[in-house]
Amino acid sequence: MVDTRFFHKNSAMSLGELAVIAEAKLSNDAFASKMIQDVADLKHAGPEEISWAFIPSVREDLKNTKAGAVIVPEKFLDYVPAETVALVSKDPHRSYGLVASAFYPRRIDGGISQKAIIDPTATLGADCEVAAGAVIGPNVQLGARCKIGANAVIEEGVVMGDDCTVGPNATVSHCIAGNKVYIYPGAQIGQDGFGFAMSPEKGPTKVPQLGRVMIGNDVEIGACSTVDRGAMGDTVIGDGTRIDNLVMVAHNVKLGRCCVMVSQVGIAGSCEFGDFVVAAGQAGFAGHLKIGTGAQIGAKSGLMADVPAGAVLMGAPAVPRLDFMRQVLALQNLAKKKEGKPLSLFEKIKLFLLKKKGK
Repeated sequence: MVDTRFFHKNSAMSLGELAVIAEAKLSNDAFASKMIQDVADLKHAGPEEISWAFIPSVREDLKNTKAGAVIVPEKFLDYVPAETVALVSKDPHRSYGLVASAFYPRRIDGGISQKAIIDPTATLGADCEVAAGAVIGPNVQLGARCKIGANAVIEEGVVMGDDCTVGPNATVSHCIAGNKVYIYPGAQIGQDGFGFAMSPEKGPTKVPQLGRVMIGNDVEIGACSTVDRGAMGDTVIGDGTRIDNLVMVAHNVKLGRCCVMVSQVGIAGSCEFGDFVVAAGQAGFAGHLKIGTGAQIGAKSGLMADVPAGAVLMGAPAVPRLDFMRQVLALQNLAKKKEGKPLSLFEKIKLFLLKKKGK
Protein backbone atom coordinates (compact mmCIF):
# COMPACT_ATOMS: atom_id res chain seq x y z
CA MET A 1 0.00 0.00 0.00
CA VAL A 2 1.16 3.51 -0.79
CA ASP A 3 1.65 5.58 2.38
CA THR A 4 -0.68 8.55 1.92
CA ARG A 5 1.19 10.52 4.56
CA PHE A 6 3.70 11.19 1.81
CA PHE A 7 1.68 10.78 -1.40
CA HIS A 8 -1.67 12.41 -2.14
CA LYS A 9 -4.06 10.16 -4.04
CA ASN A 10 -6.85 10.92 -6.47
CA SER A 11 -10.23 9.21 -6.14
CA ALA A 12 -11.22 5.91 -7.73
CA MET A 13 -11.34 5.53 -11.52
CA SER A 14 -13.08 3.05 -13.78
CA LEU A 15 -11.18 0.49 -15.83
CA GLY A 16 -12.51 2.19 -18.94
CA GLU A 17 -10.91 5.47 -17.85
CA LEU A 18 -7.68 3.72 -16.87
CA ALA A 19 -7.46 1.91 -20.20
CA VAL A 20 -7.53 5.27 -22.00
CA ILE A 21 -4.96 6.72 -19.63
CA ALA A 22 -2.72 3.64 -20.02
CA GLU A 23 -2.99 3.61 -23.81
CA ALA A 24 -4.10 -0.01 -23.41
CA LYS A 25 -7.01 -2.23 -24.44
CA LEU A 26 -9.32 -4.01 -22.00
CA SER A 27 -9.39 -7.78 -22.43
CA ASN A 28 -13.12 -7.64 -21.71
CA ASP A 29 -15.11 -4.44 -22.32
CA ALA A 30 -17.87 -5.72 -20.02
CA PHE A 31 -15.68 -4.63 -17.08
CA ALA A 32 -15.17 -1.05 -18.28
CA SER A 33 -17.29 0.34 -15.43
CA LYS A 34 -15.46 -1.61 -12.70
CA MET A 35 -13.95 0.86 -10.22
CA ILE A 36 -10.31 0.72 -9.19
CA GLN A 37 -9.17 2.44 -6.01
CA ASP A 38 -5.36 2.28 -6.19
CA VAL A 39 -2.19 0.72 -7.61
CA ALA A 40 -0.33 -2.12 -5.88
CA ASP A 41 2.27 -4.79 -6.63
CA LEU A 42 1.20 -8.25 -7.79
CA LYS A 43 1.73 -9.95 -4.43
CA HIS A 44 -0.27 -7.46 -2.37
CA ALA A 45 -2.90 -6.14 -4.79
CA GLY A 46 -6.55 -6.77 -3.96
CA PRO A 47 -9.78 -6.85 -6.00
CA GLU A 48 -10.05 -3.04 -6.10
CA GLU A 49 -6.44 -2.43 -7.15
CA ILE A 50 -4.51 -2.52 -10.42
CA SER A 51 -1.04 -4.00 -10.86
CA TRP A 52 1.36 -4.70 -13.72
CA ALA A 53 3.63 -7.44 -15.10
CA PHE A 54 6.04 -7.31 -18.02
CA ILE A 55 9.14 -9.37 -17.15
CA PRO A 56 9.35 -13.20 -17.14
CA SER A 57 10.48 -13.41 -13.50
CA VAL A 58 7.04 -12.31 -12.21
CA ARG A 59 4.93 -14.84 -14.13
CA GLU A 60 4.30 -16.97 -11.03
CA ASP A 61 3.26 -13.90 -9.07
CA LEU A 62 0.94 -12.98 -11.93
CA LYS A 63 -0.69 -16.42 -11.89
CA ASN A 64 -1.43 -16.06 -8.17
CA THR A 65 -2.34 -12.37 -7.98
CA LYS A 66 -5.60 -11.21 -6.41
CA ALA A 67 -5.51 -7.89 -8.28
CA GLY A 68 -8.74 -6.65 -9.77
CA ALA A 69 -6.86 -5.63 -12.92
CA VAL A 70 -3.37 -5.98 -14.29
CA ILE A 71 -1.43 -4.28 -17.10
CA VAL A 72 0.35 -6.88 -19.25
CA PRO A 73 1.76 -7.44 -22.74
CA GLU A 74 -0.32 -9.69 -24.97
CA LYS A 75 2.10 -12.62 -24.53
CA PHE A 76 1.30 -12.69 -20.78
CA LEU A 77 -2.48 -13.07 -21.17
CA ASP A 78 -2.38 -16.82 -20.49
CA TYR A 79 -0.94 -16.13 -17.02
CA VAL A 80 -3.68 -13.71 -15.93
CA PRO A 81 -6.15 -15.29 -13.45
CA ALA A 82 -9.77 -15.65 -14.53
CA GLU A 83 -10.98 -13.17 -11.89
CA THR A 84 -8.52 -10.47 -13.00
CA VAL A 85 -9.18 -8.08 -15.87
CA ALA A 86 -6.23 -7.53 -18.20
CA LEU A 87 -5.27 -4.22 -19.76
CA VAL A 88 -3.20 -5.25 -22.76
CA SER A 89 -0.41 -2.82 -23.61
CA LYS A 90 2.44 -2.71 -26.10
CA ASP A 91 4.53 -1.04 -23.40
CA PRO A 92 3.26 -2.13 -19.96
CA HIS A 93 5.96 -0.29 -18.02
CA ARG A 94 4.98 3.02 -19.63
CA SER A 95 1.29 2.21 -19.16
CA TYR A 96 1.80 1.56 -15.46
CA GLY A 97 3.66 4.88 -15.15
CA LEU A 98 0.72 6.70 -16.71
CA VAL A 99 -1.79 4.99 -14.41
CA ALA A 100 0.29 5.55 -11.27
CA SER A 101 0.69 9.22 -12.22
CA ALA A 102 -3.08 9.50 -12.62
CA PHE A 103 -3.65 8.18 -9.10
CA TYR A 104 -0.73 10.15 -7.62
CA PRO A 105 -0.27 13.35 -9.65
CA ARG A 106 2.23 16.09 -8.97
CA ARG A 107 0.63 18.25 -6.31
CA ILE A 108 0.84 22.02 -6.09
CA ASP A 109 -0.87 23.51 -3.04
CA GLY A 110 -0.03 27.03 -4.08
CA GLY A 111 0.90 29.77 -1.70
CA ILE A 112 4.03 31.70 -0.81
CA SER A 113 5.58 31.19 2.61
CA GLN A 114 6.07 34.36 4.63
CA LYS A 115 9.56 33.03 5.33
CA ALA A 116 10.51 32.99 1.63
CA ILE A 117 12.59 35.88 0.25
CA ILE A 118 11.37 37.09 -3.14
CA ASP A 119 12.86 40.11 -4.86
CA PRO A 120 10.18 42.67 -5.86
CA THR A 121 11.38 42.55 -9.50
CA ALA A 122 10.80 38.77 -9.76
CA THR A 123 7.72 37.56 -11.68
CA LEU A 124 5.85 34.42 -10.59
CA GLY A 125 3.08 32.83 -12.65
CA ALA A 126 -0.30 31.74 -11.33
CA ASP A 127 -0.54 29.16 -8.53
CA CYS A 128 3.18 28.97 -7.75
CA GLU A 129 4.30 27.49 -4.45
CA VAL A 130 7.37 28.81 -2.63
CA ALA A 131 8.47 27.15 0.61
CA ALA A 132 10.09 28.65 3.68
CA GLY A 133 13.68 29.77 3.29
CA ALA A 134 13.60 29.84 -0.51
CA VAL A 135 15.29 32.82 -2.17
CA ILE A 136 14.17 34.17 -5.55
CA GLY A 137 16.47 36.85 -6.91
CA PRO A 138 16.04 39.98 -9.04
CA ASN A 139 14.37 39.70 -12.47
CA VAL A 140 13.63 35.99 -12.11
CA GLN A 141 10.70 34.79 -14.23
CA LEU A 142 8.77 31.68 -13.22
CA GLY A 143 5.84 30.28 -15.18
CA ALA A 144 2.57 28.99 -13.76
CA ARG A 145 2.37 26.22 -11.15
CA CYS A 146 6.07 26.19 -10.32
CA LYS A 147 7.11 24.67 -7.00
CA ILE A 148 10.20 25.98 -5.21
CA GLY A 149 11.35 23.90 -2.25
CA ALA A 150 12.65 24.97 1.14
CA ASN A 151 15.98 26.83 1.05
CA ALA A 152 16.24 26.59 -2.75
CA VAL A 153 17.92 29.55 -4.44
CA ILE A 154 16.87 30.94 -7.85
CA GLU A 155 19.47 33.52 -8.74
CA GLU A 156 19.20 36.74 -10.71
CA GLY A 157 17.75 36.62 -14.21
CA VAL A 158 16.81 32.93 -14.29
CA VAL A 159 13.83 32.08 -16.50
CA MET A 160 11.77 28.89 -16.02
CA GLY A 161 8.57 27.85 -17.80
CA ASP A 162 5.35 26.35 -16.48
CA ASP A 163 5.08 23.36 -14.10
CA CYS A 164 8.72 23.41 -13.00
CA THR A 165 9.96 22.08 -9.68
CA VAL A 166 13.14 23.07 -7.86
CA GLY A 167 13.78 20.85 -4.86
CA PRO A 168 14.97 21.86 -1.40
CA ASN A 169 18.52 23.21 -1.18
CA ALA A 170 18.99 23.27 -4.96
CA THR A 171 20.53 26.30 -6.65
CA VAL A 172 19.70 27.55 -10.15
CA SER A 173 21.70 30.36 -11.77
CA HIS A 174 22.53 31.59 -15.29
CA CYS A 175 19.77 29.34 -16.63
CA ILE A 176 16.93 29.45 -19.16
CA ALA A 177 14.62 26.45 -18.74
CA GLY A 178 11.50 25.24 -20.53
CA ASN A 179 8.32 23.69 -19.16
CA LYS A 180 8.06 20.66 -16.83
CA VAL A 181 11.66 20.84 -15.66
CA TYR A 182 12.27 18.96 -12.41
CA ILE A 183 15.45 19.85 -10.51
CA TYR A 184 15.85 17.54 -7.54
CA PRO A 185 17.06 18.50 -4.05
CA GLY A 186 20.65 19.63 -3.76
CA ALA A 187 21.28 19.93 -7.50
CA GLN A 188 23.49 22.81 -8.63
CA ILE A 189 22.62 24.32 -12.00
CA GLY A 190 24.61 27.08 -13.71
CA GLN A 191 27.64 27.25 -11.43
CA ASP A 192 31.13 28.13 -12.68
CA GLY A 193 32.69 25.61 -15.02
CA PHE A 194 36.12 24.25 -14.06
CA GLY A 195 37.95 26.78 -16.23
CA PHE A 196 41.59 27.64 -15.55
CA ALA A 197 44.60 28.65 -17.65
CA MET A 198 47.46 26.57 -16.30
CA SER A 199 50.99 27.94 -16.06
CA PRO A 200 54.00 26.08 -14.58
CA GLU A 201 55.38 29.44 -13.43
CA LYS A 202 52.26 31.23 -12.16
CA GLY A 203 49.85 28.38 -11.42
CA PRO A 204 46.18 28.33 -12.43
CA THR A 205 44.51 31.55 -13.60
CA LYS A 206 40.72 31.69 -13.41
CA VAL A 207 38.98 32.02 -16.79
CA PRO A 208 35.54 33.67 -16.42
CA GLN A 209 32.65 31.39 -17.33
CA LEU A 210 30.37 33.66 -19.37
CA GLY A 211 27.82 31.23 -20.81
CA ARG A 212 24.47 29.89 -19.65
CA VAL A 213 22.65 26.59 -19.08
CA MET A 214 19.82 26.02 -21.57
CA ILE A 215 17.37 23.34 -20.45
CA GLY A 216 14.61 22.05 -22.75
CA ASN A 217 11.13 20.82 -21.88
CA ASP A 218 10.33 17.77 -19.73
CA VAL A 219 13.83 17.41 -18.28
CA GLU A 220 14.77 15.91 -14.91
CA ILE A 221 18.08 16.58 -13.14
CA GLY A 222 18.71 14.35 -10.14
CA ALA A 223 19.63 15.06 -6.55
CA CYS A 224 23.11 16.53 -5.97
CA SER A 225 23.91 16.58 -9.68
CA THR A 226 25.83 19.48 -11.19
CA VAL A 227 25.34 21.17 -14.56
CA ASP A 228 27.95 23.89 -15.10
CA ARG A 229 27.27 26.92 -17.27
CA GLY A 230 29.21 27.41 -20.48
CA ALA A 231 32.60 29.09 -20.59
CA MET A 232 31.65 30.99 -23.76
CA GLY A 233 28.42 29.78 -25.29
CA ASP A 234 25.96 27.52 -23.53
CA THR A 235 25.67 24.16 -21.84
CA VAL A 236 22.57 22.53 -23.37
CA ILE A 237 20.26 19.83 -21.98
CA GLY A 238 17.82 18.60 -24.66
CA ASP A 239 14.09 17.94 -24.36
CA GLY A 240 13.10 14.79 -22.49
CA THR A 241 16.55 14.10 -21.05
CA ARG A 242 16.86 12.33 -17.70
CA ILE A 243 19.90 12.94 -15.50
CA ASP A 244 20.18 10.70 -12.44
CA ASN A 245 21.55 11.62 -9.00
CA LEU A 246 25.23 12.57 -8.57
CA VAL A 247 25.95 13.24 -12.25
CA MET A 248 28.55 15.82 -13.35
CA VAL A 249 27.91 17.76 -16.58
CA ALA A 250 30.77 20.17 -17.33
CA HIS A 251 30.79 23.48 -19.18
CA ASN A 252 29.64 23.60 -22.80
CA VAL A 253 28.41 20.00 -22.84
CA LYS A 254 25.49 19.47 -25.21
CA LEU A 255 23.06 16.61 -24.54
CA GLY A 256 20.52 15.81 -27.25
CA ARG A 257 16.88 14.79 -26.85
CA CYS A 258 15.88 12.02 -24.44
CA CYS A 259 19.39 11.15 -23.28
CA VAL A 260 19.72 9.12 -20.07
CA MET A 261 22.70 9.68 -17.78
CA VAL A 262 22.73 7.22 -14.88
CA SER A 263 24.17 7.95 -11.44
CA GLN A 264 27.79 9.12 -11.13
CA VAL A 265 28.34 9.65 -14.84
CA GLY A 266 30.98 12.31 -15.41
CA ILE A 267 31.10 14.35 -18.62
CA ALA A 268 34.09 16.62 -19.26
CA GLY A 269 33.77 19.95 -21.03
CA SER A 270 32.50 20.48 -24.59
CA CYS A 271 31.29 16.92 -25.24
CA GLU A 272 28.40 16.70 -27.71
CA PHE A 273 25.82 13.92 -27.45
CA GLY A 274 23.25 12.99 -30.08
CA ASP A 275 19.67 12.01 -29.22
CA PHE A 276 18.73 8.95 -27.12
CA VAL A 277 22.24 8.29 -25.80
CA VAL A 278 22.34 6.12 -22.66
CA ALA A 279 25.32 6.14 -20.30
CA ALA A 280 25.21 3.66 -17.41
CA GLY A 281 26.50 4.34 -13.91
CA GLN A 282 30.00 5.77 -13.39
CA ALA A 283 30.78 6.07 -17.10
CA GLY A 284 33.32 8.81 -17.73
CA PHE A 285 33.81 10.97 -20.83
CA ALA A 286 36.99 12.86 -21.74
CA GLY A 287 36.53 16.38 -23.06
CA HIS A 288 35.46 17.43 -26.57
CA LEU A 289 34.07 14.01 -27.61
CA LYS A 290 31.19 13.49 -30.04
CA ILE A 291 28.81 10.69 -29.01
CA GLY A 292 26.49 9.57 -31.79
CA THR A 293 22.71 9.23 -31.61
CA GLY A 294 21.50 6.03 -29.95
CA ALA A 295 24.88 5.06 -28.52
CA GLN A 296 24.87 2.91 -25.37
CA ILE A 297 27.73 3.15 -22.90
CA GLY A 298 28.21 0.44 -20.25
CA ALA A 299 28.73 1.05 -16.54
CA LYS A 300 32.21 2.23 -15.46
CA SER A 301 33.31 2.68 -19.06
CA GLY A 302 36.03 5.19 -19.86
CA LEU A 303 35.47 7.12 -23.12
CA MET A 304 38.50 8.71 -24.76
CA ALA A 305 37.45 8.79 -28.41
CA ASP A 306 34.38 9.72 -30.46
CA VAL A 307 31.56 7.18 -30.59
CA PRO A 308 29.57 6.46 -33.78
CA ALA A 309 25.77 6.43 -33.78
CA GLY A 310 24.24 3.24 -32.42
CA ALA A 311 27.47 1.86 -30.98
CA VAL A 312 27.43 -0.24 -27.80
CA LEU A 313 30.64 0.18 -25.81
CA MET A 314 32.03 -1.23 -22.56
CA GLY A 315 35.28 -1.15 -20.62
CA ALA A 316 38.02 1.34 -19.80
CA PRO A 317 39.20 2.35 -22.27
CA ALA A 318 35.84 1.66 -23.90
CA VAL A 319 35.67 -0.77 -26.82
CA PRO A 320 32.77 -2.40 -28.70
CA ARG A 321 30.82 -4.82 -26.52
CA LEU A 322 31.96 -8.00 -28.29
CA ASP A 323 35.60 -6.91 -28.08
CA PHE A 324 35.16 -6.28 -24.36
CA MET A 325 33.66 -9.75 -23.85
CA ARG A 326 36.57 -11.31 -25.77
CA GLN A 327 39.03 -9.46 -23.54
CA VAL A 328 37.33 -10.69 -20.39
CA LEU A 329 37.15 -14.26 -21.64
CA ALA A 330 40.78 -14.18 -22.77
CA LEU A 331 41.89 -13.05 -19.30
CA GLN A 332 39.81 -15.79 -17.70
CA ASN A 333 41.34 -18.37 -20.03
CA LEU A 334 44.88 -17.16 -19.30
CA ALA A 335 44.25 -17.40 -15.59
CA LYS A 336 42.90 -20.94 -15.92
CA LYS A 337 45.83 -22.02 -18.12
CA LYS A 338 48.26 -20.65 -15.55
CA GLU A 339 46.46 -22.65 -12.86
CA GLY A 340 46.38 -25.74 -15.12
CA LYS A 341 42.57 -25.88 -15.15
CA PRO A 342 40.77 -27.00 -18.36
CA LEU A 343 38.05 -24.85 -19.91
CA SER A 344 34.50 -25.95 -19.19
CA LEU A 345 32.22 -26.94 -22.07
CA PHE A 346 30.23 -23.73 -21.53
CA GLU A 347 33.40 -21.61 -21.77
CA LYS A 348 34.48 -23.42 -24.95
CA ILE A 349 31.08 -22.79 -26.57
CA LYS A 350 31.14 -19.13 -25.49
CA LEU A 351 34.64 -18.67 -26.93
CA PHE A 352 33.58 -20.33 -30.21
CA LEU A 353 30.52 -18.07 -30.56
CA LEU A 354 32.53 -14.93 -29.85
CA LYS A 355 35.13 -15.91 -32.43
CA LYS A 356 32.38 -16.68 -34.97
CA LYS A 357 30.72 -13.26 -34.44
CA GLY A 358 34.07 -11.58 -34.90
CA LYS A 359 34.54 -12.92 -38.46
